[in-house]
Amino acid sequence: MQWFTADAYWLSRLIFQRALAVLYVTAFLGAALQFRALIGERGMLPVPRYVERVPFRAAPSLFQLRFSDRLFALCAWAGCAVAVALLAGVDNLLPLWGAMLLWLVPWALYLSIVNVGQTWYGFGWESLLLEVGFLAVFLGNDRVAPPVLVLLLLRWVLFRVEFGAGLIKMRGDACWRKLTCLDFHHETQPMPGPLSWFFHHLPKPVHRVEVAANHVTQLVVPFLLFTPQPVATGAACLMIVTQLWLVLSGNFSWLNWITVVLAVSALDLSPWHTAPDVAGPPVWYEVVVTAVAVLLLAMSYRPVRNLLSRRQVMNRSFDPLHLVNAYGAFGSVNRVRQEIVIEGTADTVPREDSDWRAYEFKGKPGDVHRWPRQFAPYHLRLDWMMWFAGLSPAYARSWFGPLVERLLDDDRDTLRLLRSSPFPPGSPPAYIRARLYRYRYTTWRELRETGACWERTYVREFLGPTRLAPPARRE
Repeated sequence: MQWFTADAYWLSRLIFQRALAVLYVTAFLGAALQFRALIGERGMLPVPRYVERVPFRAAPSLFQLRFSDRLFALCAWAGCAVAVALLAGVDNLLPLWGAMLLWLVPWALYLSIVNVGQTWYGFGWESLLLEVGFLAVFLGNDRVAPPVLVLLLLRWVLFRVEFGAGLIKMRGDACWRKLTCLDFHHETQPMPGPLSWFFHHLPKPVHRVEVAANHVTQLVVPFLLFTPQPVATGAACLMIVTQLWLVLSGNFSWLNWITVVLAVSALDLSPWHTAPDVAGPPVWYEVVVTAVAVLLLAMSYRPVRNLLSRRQVMNRSFDPLHLVNAYGAFGSVNRVRQEIVIEGTADTVPREDSDWRAYEFKGKPGDVHRWPRQFAPYHLRLDWMMWFAGLSPAYARSWFGPLVERLLDDDRDTLRLLRSSPFPPGSPPAYIRARLYRYRYTTWRELRETGACWERTYVREFLGPTRLAPPARRE
């Protein structure tokens, strides 16, 4: 079938595959370095306890069959190794079927992680990585030209990411329709970056232009992805520019980067390269790719219905394999930033005037003089969930108590998730408390006078002074 492949997208496929491999490395590295404290055998939300109540069919995972910290670490580091091999181009050294199996490995391993990750893996970019990673299995290697059906499916994913985000904004917070959301967003977003303070202080007319441009990019431009070239390339380039602007404005894990990677797959880069001569695709490959495309299009019914619904939901998986999902971001924007500050004291009788010392997180605002850092595409899972906990204690009900218990117990794996502990190793606090503060960016004048990028005001107690229960009661 001559229509089955598109030689013009050979370079686009190459860049897409290598960039996706980088994101896989990032995801597996984060899993390997953070899992023990979050979902390990002694973690805040242990996997063994989760799989006891969730059947395999609801959350297919290797760890449904057996779990241990050693096995999880092996899988995470194996995922890293395979992703590095894909980044190095090992898939192009294999026969077509071998390359497909190699791309299937990180997808299956990461699916096993996400499906037992619980709250810590409940973010839209997890499903997005799995959906895109599954399509990458069928994109082929240098032995065949890129299949048109898979390229179109990648554009379909990109369309849902952008258009879904645009619709959820227009249906959600009125500030998106009034073009005023960026008056608050850069200050209240989950994890500000090193430039977020400056973005917040841009003139308000610039913020209006930013929001309007975002609406065009998310509500109009996605339709152009399915038009002939070079229009589709122009649409993809606009999306790339918008996503890179978002990269500069905050830390959103790999959400922006994987959207850029998706947009690359829509670029016609044929003027900048000469595609190698390859034989036509084997019949079995055409049959497999066609069957997968038909299956995924049929499964797209529920995401399409969700897009058209007035009760649109965002970041929802409709199947346990995360093959076709609904996406969206910031349907509402907070006007006020509230942060939880966790403090400990060595005093055996806690008082208000005790020596309370604060734990500092890596990405979450704490010390008002500490400037935010760039972490994305790396994902600091605990820091993100602390932001949600600041919005409502309900988000922290399952894990905040275990977090405090592990800090009181001087748990090494938990402390590794933090930037610093105010207590030396082996000398944990006697009591811990948590207090809720309102944070706002300082003005230019305040920054010059105090050197602080944040100003904070005490709101209320989030958790009163708490100590470890006696060992018998903890058991």
